[in-house]
Amino acid sequence: MKERMELMAPCHFGLEAVLKREIQDLGYEICCVEDGRVTFYGDAEAIALANVFLRSAERVLLKVGSVHAETYDELFEGVRAMPWERYLPINAKFWVTKATTVKSRLFSPSDIQSIVKKAMVERLKGVYGVSWFAEDGAAYPVRVFFMKDEAILTLDTTGESLHKRGYRKLTAKAPISETLASALIMLTPWKADRILVDPFCGSGTFPIEAAMMAANIAPGMERSFLAENWENLVERRKWYDAVEEAQDLVDTSVQTDIQGYDIDGEVVRAARENAKRAGVDHLIHFQQRPVSELRHPKKYGFVITNPPYGERLEEKAALPGLYREIGEAFARLDSWSEYVITSYEDAEKYIGKQAAKNRKIYNGMIKAYYYQFPGPRPPKKGSEGRMGAREQK
Repeated sequence: MKERMELMAPCHFGLEAVLKREIQDLGYEICCVEDGRVTFYGDAEAIALANVFLRSAERVLLKVGSVHAETYDELFEGVRAMPWERYLPINAKFWVTKATTVKSRLFSPSDIQSIVKKAMVERLKGVYGVSWFAEDGAAYPVRVFFMKDEAILTLDTTGESLHKRGYRKLTAKAPISETLASALIMLTPWKADRILVDPFCGSGTFPIEAAMMAANIAPGMERSFLAENWENLVERRKWYDAVEEAQDLVDTSVQTDIQGYDIDGEVVRAARENAKRAGVDHLIHFQQRPVSELRHPKKYGFVITNPPYGERLEEKAALPGLYREIGEAFARLDSWSEYVITSYEDAEKYIGKQAAKNRKIYNGMIKAYYYQFPGPRPPKKGSEGRMGAREQK
């Protein structure tokens, strides 16, 4: 499909700027940036490349159309008027997998799902001249976003969310998602030739995502996507080309100093297994170690971490002591930069210093803050190590 399409990439609230930069690095024009999503223009190739290369997006959606609807009749007529036949072949399996609605008169997701499906069926019955659909072909799930009575209708090209890279079989308690970890790393000036330590590494997500960036391993290289079966829209060759391009960019011989510590030995073993599956275990040093033993002889390193939040009452009591230990560990590091995501509201107080910036981020349904304590820049030397962004086209 050569024509220009509108593609939407949802992301974590507060991290739209990171995703926008990633999409621009792929060479695509941004249409608009809204809370929790970035819309851009692309062709069929863009569907494959965005799914394979984007680190901070949750999924890639193809926009079919939008409609202003304050009644179910208006919704039905608006959806029926959309050119679904351009996207769905006669044997397509299609359903409305999700409807979200904010500040709109139509507020029942299940009713919206039902009306949209009926309208699509009516449209396609007229176009294809049939009264019944077998729906035994490729899957084309529909997602509907209602905001202030404006509905956007999209087809989900991804399937299982993009945070499912395929390497994390074993997870620790309260894990951070792969897409969120990536975006938070990309918010810092960390590069592959700089030290990175996560003293609360859990299942290893921060160190693994950093190592994948350092080695230029595209996050979607080892998994499949729903739109691989949409041969009417995206030739299979486009997917092969995207993965081939990703493979050509990989450099696992890169030298890194990436470390992950956790107080729980079982968790450290799980992190090692996950890193092995991601193909980066040789780039990360994992160790069972409490934050009180965090030390590093070198200067200008980075701590990027997701310490315990104390979501359970009995854990809350331990937080002041834990965050004091974090502050003491930071004080021992010479000229380092520290980045901490936590929902603990007294984090700065007990760490013992004020963040230069803090950014509100939602980790799942938990409102958290990303506290940024940037250290001094190292003196200039030759060229910087390259980060895992795809080269400009």
